[in-house]
Amino acid sequence: MSLHQSLTGEGPALPPQIGEAPVALTCDGSTLAVMMATPDDLEDFALGFMLTEGILHHRSELRELEILHHPNGYEARMWLAPEASHRVMTRQRATIGPVGCGLCGIDSLAKVARDLPTLPDGPCFDPDELAAAPERLRAHQPLHDRTRACHAAGFLLPGRGIVLAREDVGRHNALDKLAGALCRGDLNPAEGAVIISSRVSTEMVQKTIAIGATALVAPSAATDYALRIALDAGLTLVARGTGRALCCLSGARRLLAR
Repeated sequence: MSLHQSLTGEGPALPPQIGEAPVALTCDGSTLAVMMATPDDLEDFALGFMLTEGILHHRSELRELEILHHPNGYEARMWLAPEASHRVMTRQRATIGPVGCGLCGIDSLAKVARDLPTLPDGPCFDPDELAAAPERLRAHQPLHDRTRACHAAGFLLPGRGIVLAREDVGRHNALDKLAGALCRGDLNPAEGAVIISSRVSTEMVQKTIAIGATALVAPSAATDYALRIALDAGLTLVARGTGRALCCLSGARRLLAR
């Protein structure tokens, strides 16, 4: 099929378009962030964003969450415990960004380097299982199959495969949704690996470490800054190396001997 055929409608029908809408995250009556996101699993998205950004340390710090549909988009309205409200005030982060951005709204260079924990040893992983995980994530992407326009993030438990996944038009949003779903489902991120469909950017590594997951696997390469953060935190990072092969870039101590 040529480009002319596609534009004139002479070829096969175009796939359904993916949903995308503004989602305002408000805390105690004030707007913290406005993100463009796929308007599904918004409870997971709101909770996950707060966790991966370090605003919530525990789910119990989220006192109330409701999703409201407005004429121009959606609002995730949250009420926080005092300690979490204080973090919002001191952070002074107003995030208004497109889906492809990273570190949106950071107002100083010093805030790029987040205070992230050093990860514990955690579980050991079969290298073959991790290498196969990006392809197996495809089985958990029905929205991508319909639209060809979104990313996914999944959670793999050693020996059990991918047990949970979320999709979104934005790669950061998909990971936030996964983080929220893990928390709401009482699954411990430290017991498994995060699998993503996108490149390994700084923020994807930071978010993975923030929720305590000990491994991150992606079909694409990592940036140098993202790798530096993974090394500092002791994250097991499996990503594309030379050619098409995946390789362990950091945290090889968690890989079982073949």
